[in-house]
Amino acid sequence: MQPVTIYTTAWCPYCSAAKSLLKEKGVAYQEIDVEKTQGARAAMVQRAGGRTSVPQIFVGEQHVGGCDDLYALDRAGKLDPLLKGAEVGVAGA
Repeated sequence: MQPVTIYTTAWCPYCSAAKSLLKEKGVAYQEIDVEKTQGARAAMVQRAGGRTSVPQIFVGEQHVGGCDDLYALDRAGKLDPLLKGAEVGVAGA
């Protein structure tokens, strides 16, 4: 299983929705709160190609995008293969 990293804030409903989907799938993830971790927002923006909104989600080194992008991957049947390490096209990247 690929490592999953999600950049969040405590008050973001989209962050909660993205984490809920990952939990439903039994996916362990590293959560980085950009308001509590010094330098995390700048690191997220750089890693996400300039995107400043949360959540920003990464599977391995692949940038998935935000919550809507994560759900779209799941609906397209591409999230599970991506989590298992397959190369799939990601719209948010």
